[in-house]
Amino acid sequence: MASASKLKTRKAKPAGKPKPSRLKVREHRDRLRALGLRPIQIWVPDVRARSFRSAAHRQSLAVAASAQAREDQGFIDAVSDRGDE
Repeated sequence: MASASKLKTRKAKPAGKPKPSRLKVREHRDRLRALGLRPIQIWVPDVRARSFRSAAHRQSLAVAASAQAREDQGFIDAVSDRGDE
């Protein structure tokens, strides 16, 4: 994994025609690839969507009502990082 210290800082560019954004992006990505990184794209559920909230609520009620609710909550508590401990 590359460290932030390996990234070069930008130098002031002499006056003239600015580089197109697509060229700046390409150069930036090339620098990151040279550090051994690669781009990825992931899609995640939109937690702001009403349908997501409804499904999450419905599922949480089903889990809470299950025979294994106590064990399930114990597992969640064990693997959760609350940041307050």
